[in-house]
Amino acid sequence: MLAIYKRELRSFFHGMMGYLLTAFLLAASGIYFLALNLGYGLTDFGYYTLYRTIFMLLLYFPVLAMRSLAEERRARTDQLLLTSPVSVWGIVVGKYLALCTVFALPCLADGVMIVVLWLLGGTASACGANFAALLCYFLLGCAAIAVCEFCSGLTENQIIAAVMGFSALLLAYMMPSLRSMFNAGSAVALVVFTALSAGASLAVGLRTRSFTLGCFCFAALCAGLSALFLLRSAWLTEAFSAVLSALCLFAPFEEFVNNSFSIPTLVYYLTVTVLFLFFTAQGIEKRRWN
Repeated sequence: MLAIYKRELRSFFHGMMGYLLTAFLLAASGIYFLALNLGYGLTDFGYYTLYRTIFMLLLYFPVLAMRSLAEERRARTDQLLLTSPVSVWGIVVGKYLALCTVFALPCLADGVMIVVLWLLGGTASACGANFAALLCYFLLGCAAIAVCEFCSGLTENQIIAAVMGFSALLLAYMMPSLRSMFNAGSAVALVVFTALSAGASLAVGLRTRSFTLGCFCFAALCAGLSALFLLRSAWLTEAFSAVLSALCLFAPFEEFVNNSFSIPTLVYYLTVTVLFLFFTAQGIEKRRWN
């Protein structure tokens, strides 16, 4: 895994990609830092700089991760990796840690900006809150990197991988607004969960190569959803709201910087990271044995 990590990290800085991406994010943070934190004397770095530049991450992460696995498939070097004495998890985590290291560079520069605010008269509590926001910002980035790496593993075309990653992050960014459109009640939740049940049943049928089992799963799920709709319709609405909340990748960070230090927010980002790394590893395993 260490060899893959070093190889991936070296590839970013052999060309211009790593330098350009780092400069891109540093320029965005620097402009808001100079204009708001220094220009107006505002000590809240988490809200006025990190949160205000969060839309830049929608472009940064897809471009950062687009070549991670897609380039290996295009160049057919993925077969060499899969036959090397490294586990699939070693490949996935090695590449992932290299991407996180590249993202950590502008985060370190953000840490220097926080220290500058403290030296210019900021309080110790404000400095601590700013570093807590930076930690949450970094974990948000790690979760987004895991999502984009998963998208990169789905195709061998880097452009398609970048578009898929951008689309996934844009959907997560807009999810709080989209969530407000789906408050029509349990009927909407029933339709959505039925569609999800159909997709899950199809996946089961394809995985087991049993049409009967897929149909049985779909019938059982539909029966359960129908019972809930008739007996406890409020549960469907609450479950649907919880699902949409889980898809709001950027909303917890907004709540974090607007309120206070929140352990559940950090756990949420770690969970998303582990979940998508698992999906990525499973996708590679499937191709390996097929």
